[in-house]
Amino acid sequence: MANPHHRKKHKEHVRQFKHSHEATASVKAKGKASGVFIFAGIVAGSLISYFASNGSLAWIAAGVIAGGLAGYFIGRRIESEK
Repeated sequence: MANPHHRKKHKEHVRQFKHSHEATASVKAKGKASGVFIFAGIVAGSLISYFASNGSLAWIAAGVIAGGLAGYFIGRRIESEK
């Protein structure tokens, strides 16, 4: 009886399957931390700037941008440590 798992083509297929799944697992994990921290940074920056500037839209916009950038860099640092 034939053993298809001993054939060369099957072994290459299994290697490609494992390799493609390893690559997708790391991509999925990368996007999560930075997205969460960007959102949290935007919320925190908008709240802090709203209360600090008594509702000035220019300062709220600056706080949103600063909070988003801070969240992005914090998230990227956490992703690189994984």
